[in-house]
Amino acid sequence: MSPRTLRALLPALSLAALLIAIAIVQPRAMSYFGLNLMLNLALPIAFATMAQLCVITVNDLDLSIGSFVSFCACVGATWLAESPAFGVLVLLGCILVYAAVGALIHLRNLPSIVVTLGMSFVWLGCSVLLLPTPGGTAPDWLVSIVKLKTPVVPFAILASAVLALAVHGALMGSAYGAVLRGSGGNPQAIARAGWSQLTAKVALYALAGLFGVLAGLTLVGMTTSADANIALRYTLLSIAGVILGGGEFVGGRVSPIGAVLGALTLALAGSLLSFLRISPDWQIGAQGAILIVVLALRALVNRAEARAA
Repeated sequence: MSPRTLRALLPALSLAALLIAIAIVQPRAMSYFGLNLMLNLALPIAFATMAQLCVITVNDLDLSIGSFVSFCACVGATWLAESPAFGVLVLLGCILVYAAVGALIHLRNLPSIVVTLGMSFVWLGCSVLLLPTPGGTAPDWLVSIVKLKTPVVPFAILASAVLALAVHGALMGSAYGAVLRGSGGNPQAIARAGWSQLTAKVALYALAGLFGVLAGLTLVGMTTSADANIALRYTLLSIAGVILGGGEFVGGRVSPIGAVLGALTLALAGSLLSFLRISPDWQIGAQGAILIVVLALRALVNRAEARAA
């Protein structure tokens, strides 16, 4: 097997290794009911990871996605349930704000880390104003969608597969997808070809906002309520998911399918650590250790590929 093929298969191999470990530690968890329970919150993480992937595609980093998903969840549990039309308008406005942030970063040549860090406080403040204490109620139609019981394979797995294939087809298999990736990999060439770097960045930030909204809605549909801090950890999880899936911080090198596999790996890692009776205080550190191990393996594969070349 060539190093390039091994690098492409690394996200799937990591997920397979985790599933094997779970099957050894807790065989009953590999049933339909067990997988459905373990992957209960995998779909919101997958959407948040896809949002982060869109931003990383243009060599930026989004430190606000966690608080943004929390705000969207609060909107879903309040305005969307009480006044659906107004709730939809607010969520559409959130996507436009994300696109505007991308335009601001490009036009003023601002560091994305600083801008998105500032926006994280804005979204968090809006969440607290909207829902000062945990509560709210998810719309019935939303709950029925995200808790759909599909035959044979859990809904979370099917929905994640559809998400991965859809984004892969749009970003990796279309002409404009190549332009969007090129805006991060080789912006000078994209500009010489007549494409607007500003348009590409706005489009990807708008897509990030869309996936963030979907993450918030699926999360509130799963939990049936919300609070201002419900998804703050999604910021680090989304970055880790993209990196586990083979993405790079520079060069526009991303993998939608790998990112979804990385998100599923992170979602299942918590279950494995629980089965091993590791304290929740140590679980975040253990997830970080998993990320470090995968990155070390990728570094070895990249070194072998460089030697082969």
